[in-house]
Amino acid sequence: MIRFWLVIYAFILSNKLIAQNTYFLGKTTGTLPYLEYGLGTDRLGGAKMAFLDTGVLLKVVDSTIANYKVRLSSNHFGFIAKNNLKPDRKLKPKDYFLTSSLLINGDNSYDYVSIALDEKLPYRSIQQINPSKIVIDVFGATSNTNWVTHRISAKEIKNVYHEQIEDDLFRVIIELQHAQHWGYSIYYENNKLIVKIKRQPADLDINKMKIVIDAGHGGSNTGASGTKTKILEKHYTLLFAKELEKELLNEGANVYMTRNSDIELSMVERMELAKNNNPDFLISVHLNSSVKDSVNGTSTYYKHIGFKPLTQFIQLQMLKLNLADFGNIGSFNFLLSAPTDYPNCLVEVAFLSNEEDEKKIMDPQFHKAVAKQITAGIKDWLKSCKKD
Repeated sequence: MIRFWLVIYAFILSNKLIAQNTYFLGKTTGTLPYLEYGLGTDRLGGAKMAFLDTGVLLKVVDSTIANYKVRLSSNHFGFIAKNNLKPDRKLKPKDYFLTSSLLINGDNSYDYVSIALDEKLPYRSIQQINPSKIVIDVFGATSNTNWVTHRISAKEIKNVYHEQIEDDLFRVIIELQHAQHWGYSIYYENNKLIVKIKRQPADLDINKMKIVIDAGHGGSNTGASGTKTKILEKHYTLLFAKELEKELLNEGANVYMTRNSDIELSMVERMELAKNNNPDFLISVHLNSSVKDSVNGTSTYYKHIGFKPLTQFIQLQMLKLNLADFGNIGSFNFLLSAPTDYPNCLVEVAFLSNEEDEKKIMDPQFHKAVAKQITAGIKDWLKSCKKD
C-alpha cells in the first residue's frame, strides 16, 4: 500500500508546476522536438501542438520535473520536454520580432513558401478542407511583410496571404489547388521559415505509388495479447503487413517495410525511416484490445483532417469482411500519425480481446483478405483524387 501511494505521489509531482522567479531563454535541440498544449496525458501522451525544427527560440516561464512551460506569445503557452530544450542564459530578450517578405516558388517536385523572420520563432500548422488550406501560425512575430512574391514555378499553391491575428501572432494562409492534402514539412533555413509542399502526383495509379507499411510493435514491445490463445500483437501485425506488402507489390507499387522481422523500433525511428523514404503515403497495421471482451470490430485512424479520406475509404472496404464498425477516428494522438509530411492511415484490424475477432486474426486466409481490402480502399481513394 505504501508503494502504491508513493507511485501516485510521484505522478502528481511530475506534473506539478514549479514556480519560477524569473524566465530564461533557450533553443530546441534533439530529435523531433515537439510542443504539447498542456499537462494532460493518457496512454498516447499529451495532446501535441507541433513538431519544431532545432534551434527555435523559446521563453521558459515555468516547469515541471520533466517539462518546461514556454510562453509562445502574449496569449499562448505550450510545454516541451526538458531534453528537447537547451537553456542559454546568454540570450537576451527583445521587445519584438518582425516578419519580412514572403516568397512562393517551386522546383521540379515541390512548392515552397518562404517566410523571412528576425529569429527562429516557434510555429504550428493546421490543415483545413473545403477548400484545402494550410494555416501556419508564427508565435511572437509582428508583421512587417509589405509584399508577397508568387512565381509561376509554384504548381500546387493557389494563393498565399497573411493576417496579424494578435499583436504577436502572425498567420500565413496557403490555399492549395487540389482537395486532397498530399503533405508538407516545415523547417528553417537560417531565419527563413520554409513550408515545403508536396504536389499531387501527376499519375495516381497505384503502380506509381511509393508506400511505407509499418507493422506495429516488435521486440520487447509486444503489444496486446489474445484473450484465449495469448497470441501476441507484434507477431500478427507483421503477418498482416507482409500480406499487404505482397498485395501491393502485385499491383506494381513501390513498397518499403519499417520492419521485416521481430525487431524493436521506437516511434521516432519509425518516423525517421518513413520520412527518409519519402512515401506518397503510409499504412500502419495494428490489432486492437479492450477491457470488455464484447467490444469488437475494425477501425481506421488519422490525426490531420486533410488525411481523413484515405482512412475513410479503407474503413469502408474493411467492413466488407463482416467486421463490426468500431469507427473512423480522427485527431488520434498517436506519434506515427502526427507527421504532416504524407497522408497516413493506422488500421486496427480487429480486437484480440474479442473471441470471435481473435479467431479471424489467427486465420491465414483472413490475413490475405485484409490485405486485399486495404488495397481496394487505397485504390478507391486514388480514384477519388483523380476526380479533383
